[in-house]
Formats: sequence, C-alpha cells, structure tokens
Amino acid sequence: MVETRLATSADAGDVARLLRDFNTEFDDVVPEQGELAERMSGLIAGGDTSVLLVGDGPDGIAVLRFRQAIWAAGLECYLAELYVAPDHRGSGLGRALMTAAIEHARTRGAAWMDLGTSEDDVAARALYESLGFSNREGDGGPIQFFYERDL
Repeated sequence: MVETRLATSADAGDVARLLRDFNTEFDDVVPEQGELAERMSGLIAGGDTSVLLVGDGPDGIAVLRFRQAIWAAGLECYLAELYVAPDHRGSGLGRALMTAAIEHARTRGAAWMDLGTSEDDVAARALYESLGFSNREGDGGPIQFFYERDL
C-alpha cells in the first residue's frame, strides 16, 4: 500500500518544488521557488487548501481547494493540481493520491469533487474515470466543458 500524507506549512518548499516541476514540464508560467513556497505555506495555513504528498522525495502532489457550496449543505472540493514526477509514474502514486484526496474531501465534509484536465492527457483521464469521475452531465448526458480566462 502506498502511503500519502497531509502537507503542513513546513512542507511548503517541497510543495513549491513539485508544482514548479509540473508547470515547467508543461511549459506553463511559474513563480519563483521562494515566492511559490511562501504562497503555498499561507494557503495551507489558511485552511481552505489541503495538500497531499506521496513518495520519499516527495514524488507526487494533490492540491485540493475547498469552499462553501451553493447547491448542497457540504463543501465543494476542487482538485486544483495532481502531479507525479515522471520517474515515478505508473507505480500507483497517482491513484494513491486520488484515493486519499477523495477520502480527505469526504472527511472535510465535501459534497463533491470537480477537476479539469486536457483532452490529450489520456493517462489522467483514465485515472479519473476509473475512480468514478465523469465528464458528462447526469447519466450519459452531454459532455461538460471547463472554461478559463486570464483576468
């Protein structure tokens, strides 16, 4: 069994390293290491963000954001980031992170979890779908779309 753990503000350096590696791998803009570590430390301490880590490095990360739901008494949980370092992919770390993330969200009182991923990230989509996530409205309804815009 692969063990995961909940990050604390003291883990902010590792959290920032993994997030920087993730964004660098996909050629996305990323803040400087110290700035990102400070930001993540504050988010973790603030209580509306939970970060799960896996592996000795650590080698993988899941970032969960919580907020009050409109349509349910529980919280909404958004999986903001899921990343496993390339050398550790295929070893069950992603599944362990997602399983722990779902359980953590339930424990926090979340009514559901949502996430976004790209169409070409076939491995992530297969993982999410194997865990019961759907990109369809209701049972077999139309495909759902996730939009974003820089402000």
